[in-house]
Amino acid sequence: MILADEDKTRAAGGALASRLQAGDIVTLEGPLGIGKTTFVRGLLEALGHRGEVPSPSFAIVQPYEELDPPVWHADLYRIDDPAELDELGLESILENGVLLVEWPSHAGEGFFVDALALSLEPLPDGARRLTARVPSSWQGRWPFP
Repeated sequence: MILADEDKTRAAGGALASRLQAGDIVTLEGPLGIGKTTFVRGLLEALGHRGEVPSPSFAIVQPYEELDPPVWHADLYRIDDPAELDELGLESILENGVLLVEWPSHAGEGFFVDALALSLEPLPDGARRLTARVPSSWQGRWPFP
């Protein structure tokens, strides 16, 4: 899928929101500044969030517990050792919420194997290409409009 600009990136996140279920993990990979947080912003707004959506780079995990389902937005950019993830309690989130993860590669190989794995890559004209690795748990929910 080609996302021509920031508005299209945000809209793609919004379109994905209606497909989410408690227990889902969505990972977002791509270079700095490609639009991962913009995508998440669109998704959270579509779920009803009306406040700011900061990049959680320094907080690492930003909760949005007022949403249905509750959403936790994690940015693993500053994680140097996958063992640090145990302290974040990400597993408990999945009991009744959705986990959105930027920079999932910092968790180590195979950590998010059941995730809808999205990747954004820049194109020469400034657009972004969105690609996905779709797990079996997403059959019937992907692709989204």
